[in-house]
Amino acid sequence: MTSSAAPVAQAATRLEPPLAQTPLRVDGLVKRFGQITAIDGINLELRAGECFGLLGPNGAGKSTLIRAIVGRVIPDSGRISVFGAPAASPWARAALGWAPQELAIYPRLTARENLYAFGRYAGLKGAKLREAIAWCLNWATLEDRAGEIAEKLSGGMKRRLNMAVGLIHRPQLALMDEPTVGVDPQSRNRIFEMIEALRAAGTTLIYTTHYMEEAERLCDRVAIMDHGRIIALDTREGLVESAFGKRSQVKARVNGRPQAVAAWVKSHGGRYADDLAQTGGESISGSAEFTVENPSQIAMLLDSAAATGLEVVDLSLRRPTLESVFLHLTGKELRD
Repeated sequence: MTSSAAPVAQAATRLEPPLAQTPLRVDGLVKRFGQITAIDGINLELRAGECFGLLGPNGAGKSTLIRAIVGRVIPDSGRISVFGAPAASPWARAALGWAPQELAIYPRLTARENLYAFGRYAGLKGAKLREAIAWCLNWATLEDRAGEIAEKLSGGMKRRLNMAVGLIHRPQLALMDEPTVGVDPQSRNRIFEMIEALRAAGTTLIYTTHYMEEAERLCDRVAIMDHGRIIALDTREGLVESAFGKRSQVKARVNGRPQAVAAWVKSHGGRYADDLAQTGGESISGSAEFTVENPSQIAMLLDSAAATGLEVVDLSLRRPTLESVFLHLTGKELRD
């Protein structure tokens, strides 16, 4: 489904860039909507050339932060700078590109015509505009669909065109807001290739997603937001180390009365999942998660379950993941 288009890049006056090399700096940012504080004193600094993941449950403030950076939301206080320039300045706007989650393309224009229109919005013309269109069509693998009306393109092609029109001016800082929403696996892989091509070219990226595996694959550092604040920020390995130390995760499927299983899991400091499958009679199978300092503790869990009259029907051991950290810090799944 294609929404009505809105320009993602303002007409930019080409100015000499500031001396600062920090792609994005956010200091003490606050934004309220009535009694609701959407952004609560965020401080953030990006490193040149990194892909920075921004994760959080629904309502955490991610979209408000992104919209504040691109100038769609005016903060109540705080400061945003892009390569040292105020975010509202012409140079900052020229250095910044945004591919929003909502499709922002003209449905009745062709792919090439969309790129031409958004290129003009970005201040491009003549040979530079033609070169930019050719680059975008190649980057998004849309060369053979350049003359096709946008509304006739597949969902994955629309997503790739949406990314291309937002970055046609080849910005040094690009914001990708849920770029793989609603696309098939093949299109998702192509989008990953597009992101990796930007990284190879030295573009700094902010990447928001509801797919944890995407953050683990693409992002150098990850910030986890909740209730308008950044509650954790580090590399994937750093976040796992901070949350779990050297501990590993044990996942188990347990047969038994639900009250007995829940009590046993709680007594061992575990988490009893809610997705229980009825197997009939008095016995059900439920998922339990534990963290252990040493794999030898698994034997103790098995012995304890047996002594309690419970049956462990499946068990696995693994190091905690980014998703484990997210659940540990927010108490929610990423898609909640």
